[in-house]
Amino acid sequence: MEAKKHSLDFIRGHSYGRGMLTLLAGLGFGLGLIVAIGAQNAYVLRQGIRREHVGVVVAVCAVSDVVLITVGAAGAGAVIARHTTALTVVTVLGAAVLLTYAVQAVRRALRPAALTVSPAGGERTRVGSVVLAALALTWLNPHVYLDTVVLLGSISATYATPWLFGLGAAIASLAWFAGLGYGARLLAPVFARPGAWRVFDIAVAVVMTGIAVKLLLGLASGP
Repeated sequence: MEAKKHSLDFIRGHSYGRGMLTLLAGLGFGLGLIVAIGAQNAYVLRQGIRREHVGVVVAVCAVSDVVLITVGAAGAGAVIARHTTALTVVTVLGAAVLLTYAVQAVRRALRPAALTVSPAGGERTRVGSVVLAALALTWLNPHVYLDTVVLLGSISATYATPWLFGLGAAIASLAWFAGLGYGARLLAPVFARPGAWRVFDIAVAVVMTGIAVKLLLGLASGP
């Protein structure tokens, strides 16, 4: 009985460890995708600096990301996982996309750009206009679907618990948008420095390359 108890404790601990690694992988992947100069991030930063409907903008962007991540991890990932050939093809394509992201990040790191948003005075923008702008920047961006539904969904399918990978990515999205929106006044001087974006882009390149290599090694080792 004692040996059986130790075996169960070992299995539980091993499962917990793998679950945490999957969660952290999703967290790192989510941050790698979202931490980059883009229209959506620039808009969130702008609203944060203006202190104008910050909660609304953060909620719209974060909830939209969570919905898309959920679709990718629970829907697209599950469908792809049931088809070995499709999984192989998508894994290779996913690795190629990740390496492309890594190369682009390295290029940005070599020539970093500063993201500056000047606070504007005057009349406050209506909340409806802010919501529509945030929705458009999220749902009308084709890269969002590639990143969350297709890429994240296919990568999450390679894990035993894809929902944990998706949860990690969702946490990354929520944390990023909340930090960017509410910490905008503190972050603005940092984002105005090209060196800060160089650090971010180097981190993105490392994360993307690491996940791509893991995907290809897992594919080579077989089931």
